[in-house]
Amino acid sequence: MCRGVSSYGPFWDHVLGYWKASQEGPDKVLFLRYEDMKEDPISHFKMLAKFMGFPFSVEEDRQGVIQEISKLCSFDNLKDLEVNKTHKNDFGHPNSAYFRKGEVGDWANYLTPSMAEHMNKLMKEKFSNTDLNFKFC
Repeated sequence: MCRGVSSYGPFWDHVLGYWKASQEGPDKVLFLRYEDMKEDPISHFKMLAKFMGFPFSVEEDRQGVIQEISKLCSFDNLKDLEVNKTHKNDFGHPNSAYFRKGEVGDWANYLTPSMAEHMNKLMKEKFSNTDLNFKFC
């Protein structure tokens, strides 16, 4: 990943491409960060619904529709879907490989301290000429 080698191409290029597109056409591309969505899912669901042209009504908000959608789209619920337990993607990788704990900063449990330091340094370098930033833990 650090060298830009992955099945889907360089991670940095994908992130920066979508970030730039969201800045140039905020009505065309909505850029969301997982960390932000985990911190405040309800406001992000509202933002997403509005972006898609289907904002929630006051009545839907009052009836708890957004909270119900939040539960249905939760990490734990999605992780437990049969398709994500038993199926594979187009590259033959099990869907379950995309689900660990769903916790912000959990990546640090899979890297040595020197690897984490290298990743942080690399991300700062790759995103240095933008106002894009990520919370690392």
